[in-house]
Amino acid sequence: MMWQKYPGSRQSIPLGIKVLFGGVFGAGGFALVYYLIQKFHSRSLYYKLAVEQLQSHPEAQEALGPPLNIHYLKLTDRENFVDIADAKLKIPVSGSKSEGLLYVHSSRGGPFQRWHLDEVFLELKDGQQIPVFKLSGENGDEVKKE
Repeated sequence: MMWQKYPGSRQSIPLGIKVLFGGVFGAGGFALVYYLIQKFHSRSLYYKLAVEQLQSHPEAQEALGPPLNIHYLKLTDRENFVDIADAKLKIPVSGSKSEGLLYVHSSRGGPFQRWHLDEVFLELKDGQQIPVFKLSGENGDEVKKE
């Protein structure tokens, strides 16, 4: 039987085309997963609470300058860590005057309990650290905004 050279024939697809499409679909799949992980983190309570604290802190706002920009997490950074009871993040932030990292430490008592902030501080690129929020007290009853 002769192989036909028009669509619908039994001719196999060349290897180069298979590799090209496999690479495109693989890269697209990776990009989609990376985006979904970023979206998951940015919608989480520990992330939102930290960003709210930064936005309501006048000294941090003054140091960064308006407008405040929140950037994507670096997922390959080992200091960004979330498990069942603890979350530690470095959120890149910038403004018109400076840029830096918002360090967040949050915890919860168990898997189905609400997240609460333990500590949030801003470290600017020049090394200056601005405390934004610190939970004080032995049982975590008292909340201190710095």
